[in-house]
Order: sequence, then structure tokens, then C-alpha cells
Amino acid sequence: MRDLGAGFGYLVKGQQWVGRHGRWFGIGLLPGLITLVLYAGALVGLAYGADDLVSWATPFAADWSSPWQGLFRGFLTALTWVFGLFLAVVTFTAVTLLVGQPFYESLSEAVDRSEGGEVPRSGLPLWRELWISARDSLRIVIRVALYGVLLFALGFVPVVGQTVVPVLGFCVTGFFLAEELTAVALQRRRVEFRERLVMLRGRRMLTLGFGVPLALAFLVPFVAVLLMPGAVAGATLLVRDLTEDRDEAEPGHPAPDEHPYAAQDPHGHPQTGQDPYASRNQGPTPAPYGFGKDEARS
Repeated sequence: MRDLGAGFGYLVKGQQWVGRHGRWFGIGLLPGLITLVLYAGALVGLAYGADDLVSWATPFAADWSSPWQGLFRGFLTALTWVFGLFLAVVTFTAVTLLVGQPFYESLSEAVDRSEGGEVPRSGLPLWRELWISARDSLRIVIRVALYGVLLFALGFVPVVGQTVVPVLGFCVTGFFLAEELTAVALQRRRVEFRERLVMLRGRRMLTLGFGVPLALAFLVPFVAVLLMPGAVAGATLLVRDLTEDRDEAEPGHPAPDEHPYAAQDPHGHPQTGQDPYASRNQGPTPAPYGFGKDEARS
């Protein structure tokens, strides 16, 4: 339970941080406002077009007598709009982070700098960071959609569907929301998608303490925009906690800026240091640091 409170504490600290640094709060609002306008337009369009969409998708109900046709199609219309709203809530953070990638990465670096110690940088070009962010966000959306379908089906179970399922739904949403926000700081630290999930599952209550209150707040669109800069700042503070645990568990794990391949001559050869894994690597020489696993394969 202490981790649950600590996770919420990081959310509060993040809001306090942007409150003390007004410039970053203003910069962090812009991507959220852009995304909000896009989503509002899409939802309004869905509200007006849902009837026609349902009628097109259910031609077999065209000859049904009243009131069954109206009830059936009305239910599907409402369900379509609710599903669209669900997708909007689930994907809002991912799209906002993608739109504001340069802004939020700079904000995250500023938080690390203010807390002292190393300020990790990925060293990747912007287009590559955007590609990784979009790819990982799609992975998250697919996972959330699968959970959403399962929970929607369980929602028809009496009692359980009206009590346990909504709680599970917010836990799932909060967990993956926390993953998306911490990805900004973890991607700078070269932590890949699967490792990020392992880290967050290892501190599940900490993650839920951060993500679930945020998921509840993000149900209100304008609140989501206002909280977004502080959410990125709080996620960076949470990442510092998670990576400290990892470094303690793996004391020999080099920080991104301390990797033996970080310093290279103009020809791409390391100037100092040796590969600490040379004794275990009998195959080709590993790719120089500055390329992740995905880049090394491509």
C-alpha cells in the first residue's frame, strides 16, 4: 500500500514541478490542446454519423417492425459512440505524446537536470524517436483494445460486470497510461518496450498509484490537457525511482552516457574502454553505442 501512495505522490510532485516552472507548463499545454481539438472534431463527426454507420452495418434489420428496429439500432449507435469515446481516452495520451515528442522530451530532461545527477539522452535523430514512439504506442493500443473487448464481454455478467469489471478497467487503463508517460524518460535511457513493461509490473502498485488517478482525471478532456505537462514531469520522477532500483539490482549496468562505446573517434571506433562482454561474445562485434537493438538489426 505504501507504493500505491508513493505513485500518487509522484503525480502530485509532477504537478508541483510544472507549477514552479511556468514556462514548461505553457509549452507542455500546446500538444494537448492540438490533440483535444482533433479528437473533439472526430467525436462530433462520429455522433452525427453513427446512425448512418449502424444502418449500413445492419441491413438485415431493415425490415424489422417497430419498436425493435429502433431499439436495436439505437443501442448499437450508443455503443458505437461509447466505444469511440473509450478509444479517444485510451489513445489521447499516445497521440499527444507523439505530437509533442520534442517538447515533452525537453521537459523530461529539464526535470532530470533539476533533480541532479546524469541527464540521459538517447542520441537518436528525431525521426527515429518518433518512429519508436509511434510503434510502441500502437503496441499499447492493441493491448488495451484486447483488454477492453474482454472486459466489455465480462460487463454482461450480473453483479461482477457492474462492480469488479469497472475497477479492473480503470486499473488496466491506468497501468498502460503510466507506461506511455514513463516511456518519454525511459526511451531516453534506452529502455526498450518489453523491459519497460517488466519494470512497471515489478512495481505494480507504484504504477497503479500513479496511473489510475490520472486515468480518472483524463475522463474530463480539459483536465487531461491541463494535467499533461505535470504528468510527464511526475512520470520522469517515477522513472528515477524505477531506474535506481534497476541499477541497485545490476550494479555493473552502465548509464547511457557512461557506456563504453559512447566515446568514438571519427571512424566510429571506441577511443577508450573495452567491451565488458567481450569474453562472452564469440560472434560479430556488437554495434557501437548510439544504436539500439532495433537499429542494430536494421
